[in-house]
Amino acid sequence: MNTLTLTPRGLCRAMAIGFGALLASGAQAATPAYEDIHELPRGHYALPEEGSVIGESYTITVEEGDTLIDIAREHNVGYEEIRMANPDVSIWAPFADTEVTIPARRVLPDAERDGIVINLSELRLYYFSEPGVVETYPISVGREEFSTPVGVTKTTIKVKDPAWSPPASMRREAAARGEPAPSVVPAGPDNPLGRHAILLGIPSYLIHGTNKPEGVGMRVSRGCIRMFPEDIESLYERVPSGTRVNIIDQPFKAGWTADGELLAQSYPALEENREGFEPLMFAMDKVAQVFGEEQPPVDYKRLRELVETPDGQAISLLKTAEEEPTPAPAEPRNLYESIAIAER
Repeated sequence: MNTLTLTPRGLCRAMAIGFGALLASGAQAATPAYEDIHELPRGHYALPEEGSVIGESYTITVEEGDTLIDIAREHNVGYEEIRMANPDVSIWAPFADTEVTIPARRVLPDAERDGIVINLSELRLYYFSEPGVVETYPISVGREEFSTPVGVTKTTIKVKDPAWSPPASMRREAAARGEPAPSVVPAGPDNPLGRHAILLGIPSYLIHGTNKPEGVGMRVSRGCIRMFPEDIESLYERVPSGTRVNIIDQPFKAGWTADGELLAQSYPALEENREGFEPLMFAMDKVAQVFGEEQPPVDYKRLRELVETPDGQAISLLKTAEEEPTPAPAEPRNLYESIAIAER
């Protein structure tokens, strides 16, 4: 992990835009020149020629008055991401000079690299905007009773300064609380859609901004995809109507770095998608897909820990020479026997 101390705040903001993108291209050996880290805009990464890992995690130092929510937004990270990466740091009142991890290293989802890919468990959107480039941004998705559906759709109409019509169920709930909701909320600071909305082919579902950006990176919507205002504005200007949108749910991802390191990331699975879902078997199947028919030298104990305590961190799964276990009496015939042996 690289350590980066950024002060004052203005420099912190400027550096945050390009730092992850620079590291994604593999320049890790020397301290980069200031102009080099502005090659790609916020959220943009060069697609690796080999492998499926982008970005690099790093640390910053908290300044007086910062919250983790402020830091997350500056560094293109959502609420749950920053919380899981820094479990011992106060969200709202971190001490000045505290080191905070920015979890910017990511395994790309196992999906076709075309258009927009939304990974629900990860609370992230990926946009393959042009050859050799992928963009990624934190999002909010539907809470359990209003889950965002999986499936392939497309973008349709784009609306600037949209009006919002609260659904009948919300108006009934508000009336029951003695707070009758209006039938239409006009554009403005009270509009929960923010200033930009991209309608999807699935009726009543949108990708849009928000008037409460502190909630980005959480499951708080009624099924729509929420983004930071600056991120949806950028997409709004550049995403053509008819762009493919693939909504998936992959709580576990595995992939290779360009230099041959096997990394995995695990996220809490969505409650509504857990029926019939065995997280460990799902993870092992993903690892098996990465290796093909070759028997992988995987640290299965680490794999189980990653699945049982998901925190979104990109963790190496390959065993090192020092980690080789005492040979088992019999060779495992498959991945499932391997993990059972590793736990003995």
